[in-house]
Amino acid sequence: MENYTQTSTDFTLLGLFPPTRIGLFLFIIIVLVFLMALFGNLSMILLIFLDPHLHTPMYFLLSQLSLIDLSYISTIVPKMTYNFVCGNKSISFIGCGVQSYFFLTLAGAEALLLISMAYDRYVAICFPLHYPIRMSKKVCVLMITGSWIMGSVNACAHTVYAFHIPYCRSRNINHFFCDVPAMLTLACMDTWVYEYTVFVSTVLFLAFPFIGIVCSYGRVLLAICHMQSTEGRKKAYSTCSTHLTVVTLYYAPFVYTYLCPRSFRSPTENKVLAVFYTILTPVLNPIIYCLRNKEVMGALRRLIQRISFVEM
Repeated sequence: MENYTQTSTDFTLLGLFPPTRIGLFLFIIIVLVFLMALFGNLSMILLIFLDPHLHTPMYFLLSQLSLIDLSYISTIVPKMTYNFVCGNKSISFIGCGVQSYFFLTLAGAEALLLISMAYDRYVAICFPLHYPIRMSKKVCVLMITGSWIMGSVNACAHTVYAFHIPYCRSRNINHFFCDVPAMLTLACMDTWVYEYTVFVSTVLFLAFPFIGIVCSYGRVLLAICHMQSTEGRKKAYSTCSTHLTVVTLYYAPFVYTYLCPRSFRSPTENKVLAVFYTILTPVLNPIIYCLRNKEVMGALRRLIQRISFVEM
């Protein structure tokens, strides 16, 4: 294993793709997925901003989810693409810290935002008369602000700790981005204290919110069963099933990666699971919400008609 002097602060990201034709094919797919995610999330943000019918708490939260997903995938894929195309897999110590900080901030913010969206649907379906009060504009702003602040504070604590420990082994990070647990395998000190904090953070930001989401949707499903209106039941069921799909795709790989002991997982498994919550989820969210939501599709048709009318 190669030794580094203290003046060598760059890390090397071993990446996701092997240097073969299959690796090139997978790389092209990831780039296309990245472009789809950019287009899909930007379209959702603009659509919600431009259409007055979508100026409701649910879609306000959804626009924030699209913003987070847009930032999320942009934190990971461009650097990964640059490294693959240029053949230069290095990343500076500061660059690694910045990438790690933004990744953890966005991951924590999205986890908390998803439980806010679950609470929104819980109030809308179980307490429809109280909805304007419980989900006012002020409450939405507080939810979103709290998600960003708590995600940022958590990310700052983890990043500062990880980048103040000595790294005296090879600086080859067996990952496609600066994931702190992957970096800690290169440390030349016992990191059990930090691994314990990772466990606590995962429980607070992932496990507890996931349990809260499951409980809230359990109450929602009970309320749906007692609905008299068939149309209302279908609409509520469609909305909730959409949210549950997003939650499952996001939380399941994250929880398994960060709660399962390191000895039970290989670096390859970690990278494959990371693809779900860093690349696939940001592109699937706008597709799921758009294709399975009549209001979003209606807003899209109105926008297309408005553009066509202006051109005429």
